[in-house]
Amino acid sequence: MSEMLDIVGKFAIKGTPEEVKPLGNGLINTTYKVKTVEPDAPDYVLQSVNNAVFPDLDMLMGNIVAVTNHIRAKLEAANTPDINRKVLEFVPLKDEDKYYYFDGEKYWRIMVFIPDTLSVSEVTPESAATVGETFGEFQAMLADIPIELGETIKDFHNIEFRLQQLRDAVAADPKGRAAEVKDLLEEIAKREEEMTKSERLYREGKLPKRICHCDTKVDNILFDKDGSVLCVIDLDTVMPSFVFSDYGDYLRSAANPLAEDDPNVDAIDFRVDIFKAFTKGYLKTAGAFLTPIEVENLPYAAALFPYMQLVRFLADYINGDTYFGIKYPTHNLVRSRNQFALLKSVEAHQKELQDFIASLL
Repeated sequence: MSEMLDIVGKFAIKGTPEEVKPLGNGLINTTYKVKTVEPDAPDYVLQSVNNAVFPDLDMLMGNIVAVTNHIRAKLEAANTPDINRKVLEFVPLKDEDKYYYFDGEKYWRIMVFIPDTLSVSEVTPESAATVGETFGEFQAMLADIPIELGETIKDFHNIEFRLQQLRDAVAADPKGRAAEVKDLLEEIAKREEEMTKSERLYREGKLPKRICHCDTKVDNILFDKDGSVLCVIDLDTVMPSFVFSDYGDYLRSAANPLAEDDPNVDAIDFRVDIFKAFTKGYLKTAGAFLTPIEVENLPYAAALFPYMQLVRFLADYINGDTYFGIKYPTHNLVRSRNQFALLKSVEAHQKELQDFIASLL
């Protein structure tokens, strides 16, 4: 623990750190809670950042600090009470104007711990409405951020890039698997023109990029003990993207009645109740800044993300499972067929989705 306390000591924290213990079970970063001695000093969260996923720490922390500072300024201007519990606060180093420390092996950062909070993971229409409203407000608060943020994961939600990765996988076919998934490759090709329209609209100047969270789920919201929303967390993927990223990616997981690797694909029926609750919440807060073309294409976003995940899972299967962790040899193929079933269900509901959005406007 003394090594960890030495790392904490590099940062300009308040109080005297006395204990460092593991916190949570994050899949990408490793997280610890730092307890301080003084009763009036805050506790802290220490994280080692996965440099393989986020190679540019200057960009990553530059994005996060710009976003949290901008949100804090908005909350202050609105005289919001209890601001320190409603936006994350990262701590700089003592001796450098930097928000991370490199110990020669790992990259570390520290933020203030927010006490007395709850996390929620269950997907219900009520939680879906909360997620929609919270992330819509998050985008709205950042719609006028005065600086340009970088892409922490380049081409993360760029469907043209993902399709090129699939073409490369098929051309190389290192495991001889392309022939057995010919049906899925044909279905993907059939939809390519429609599914790449977001990138075309962007090049034509018709579709803007916004600052998005890019990992919308109820787990990434911190709640107060009374169940009210405090703030959005896990800001590593906050970057410029189409609003479809936050909208479509949430529905891809939340409106699928099954886990994304469940082989029982005949039971997959896109949950329109989750769609309606989420969309109503989202448009309540994001509607003020969205353009007509963004709103009109929200049903497209609901289809785009199962399509994109199908493309990614299938490319990984053909490549020999080099990216997504697998538990058995056809795991990525099962995931691919699951996402294709979800895509077909979203397509079957398109008219209903369009009519519901029209009814809200």
